[in-house]
Amino acid sequence: MEKVKAMILLLSCISLLSVRVNGIGANWGTQTSHPLPPDTVVQMLKENGFSKVKLFDAEDGTMNALKKSGFEVMVGLPNDMLRTLATSVKAAENWVSKNVSAYVNDGVNIRYVAVGNEPFLETYNGSFLQTTFPALQNVQGALIKAGLSNQVKVTIPLNADVYQSSTGKPSDGDFRTDIHDLMVAIVKFLSDNSAAFTVNIYPFISLYSDSNFPVEYAFFDGNASPVVDGSNAYTNMFDANLDTLIWALKKNGYGNLPIIVGEIGWPTDGDMNANTQYAQRFNQGFMTHISTGRGTPMRPGPIDAYLFSLIDEDEKSIQPGNFERHWGIFTYDGLPKYQLNLGIGNTSRGLGKARGVQYLDKKWCVLKPNIALSDLRLADTISYACSNADCTSLGYKTSCGNLDTRGNISYAFDNYFQKNDQDDVACDFSGLATTTNMDPSTGTCRFGIMIMVDDASSFKLPQFGLLIFIFVLHLLLTTL
Repeated sequence: MEKVKAMILLLSCISLLSVRVNGIGANWGTQTSHPLPPDTVVQMLKENGFSKVKLFDAEDGTMNALKKSGFEVMVGLPNDMLRTLATSVKAAENWVSKNVSAYVNDGVNIRYVAVGNEPFLETYNGSFLQTTFPALQNVQGALIKAGLSNQVKVTIPLNADVYQSSTGKPSDGDFRTDIHDLMVAIVKFLSDNSAAFTVNIYPFISLYSDSNFPVEYAFFDGNASPVVDGSNAYTNMFDANLDTLIWALKKNGYGNLPIIVGEIGWPTDGDMNANTQYAQRFNQGFMTHISTGRGTPMRPGPIDAYLFSLIDEDEKSIQPGNFERHWGIFTYDGLPKYQLNLGIGNTSRGLGKARGVQYLDKKWCVLKPNIALSDLRLADTISYACSNADCTSLGYKTSCGNLDTRGNISYAFDNYFQKNDQDDVACDFSGLATTTNMDPSTGTCRFGIMIMVDDASSFKLPQFGLLIFIFVLHLLLTTL
């Protein structure tokens, strides 16, 4: 009898663990020059055990691919629409009708509308302080009018900089002084409407922005010197940061408000601390951490979270840093960057790649062997290539940081060439470049072959404009 009880308990624990691990979501961004087909991405999500997706807009192709997929969907409303929806109830109703109601009726399981994306970031200098809350209210009103407010909840994905602790201890946490009253009003509104507080937590950013940040504190191995806060000891930043938020909520009367971790992850390139080893260590550590179901000292229980992000995006702004284009756990073409156990669906085999991806020809664009590095034409052509393609893998301790000068130039030329669908005119650069069938990839530096996409999705520059650039550049250089 005791053995039977023990077996039942074990099976119950396994079942609970599976539910918790299988609940992980993914941020699916689409700021890329050559997006994978949405149907391909949805299939990849399914095969890898994801149960929900967070979007940054409501693009029609993406939403259609999610019809009857079984995924819970958080659909995004971009920051540049906040003012319109804040000042017009009709605009909010139209947006909900087009981007929520229509898709719900077609079988998309929309559960949340994300109103804005980190609108209170200090770097925005208050640009969205006056419009975010009114937009939230109007969207909620539109959901009520549409009869969807029980199924679809509003939220605002907020950066963790909306709260702070003067001592570093979670128990001293409260909302930022300049937005304190606004945050409390928003929290009350979320609570009144049975909605959740969504927060994006990034230990990597803390490490990136502060050279004195203790590296081990970013991870979940328990090797960091603990931050002691009363009877609680924190050995990882995630727990401490989330509990700082919970203390802020508690102090203002909303200690039981549900919390969603809207974004959490680690980039793999573009900075000395952005690499596959750290990314695998962090993301696997996070998954193992939340699979226990213990939660944090201040909020025991399962954690609702979305990994950031699913796929690399080569069109993202690099103003925050070159790493911005490398958050994906998959490459641009759907290849896993490292092994990651997400639970149900890939427990034994790790991540699976996207299926049926079609590539362009196996050819690359490189600097001609006979071109001297002292050639005066090189500087302008390299600058042009990197300005119009993606050179964020070049630099100190990046994946292509070990390339020599010729390799760096070839990488820039080839990235531009691939981004322009291997158009012959995109591998000229005033006669400095040539195509080759020999893969120039070395070690960790991958010279990727671009995937095939519909013409409507491709970044490809108009050929006429490109020809004009090359012709004008040639004239300028030959007259020097």
